Amino acid sequence: MTTGTILLALALFQIKHYLADFHWQTAWMVQTKGRYGHPGGLAHAGLHGVLSLPVLLMVTPWAPVLVLLLALGEVLVHYHIDWLKSRFVASAGVDGSDSAYWRSMGLDQAAHQLTYVAMVAVLVLLGQP
Repeated sequence: MTTGTILLALALFQIKHYLADFHWQTAWMVQTKGRYGHPGGLAHAGLHGVLSLPVLLMVTPWAPVLVLLLALGEVLVHYHIDWLKSRFVASAGVDGSDSAYWRSMGLDQAAHQLTYVAMVAVLVLLGQP
């Protein structure tokens, strides 16, 4: 992958993440992410995976199976990051007026961003044919 392709992928992941987390995430998804296995949290993580497919296919058209595996991996990781944050927020009894809430939100978002770095790193390390 070229530097330009890497930067494009990371930029597109930022846009995708913003849309999925802040525009297309429903109240149902938010309210149920803390209940392990609930369809709301699974739907939210699945939305992220589905939206990553075009980004990955754009920068990695030579490896559709790898693209699918990376998207499924993202769903799994995204789901658990959100579940852990939701569990912490519920158990600590914090909300938007508490600094602990915002630290957990920042950690959650940083973990998601590092997931994208890891996904791109896999693509770089495996290289093009």
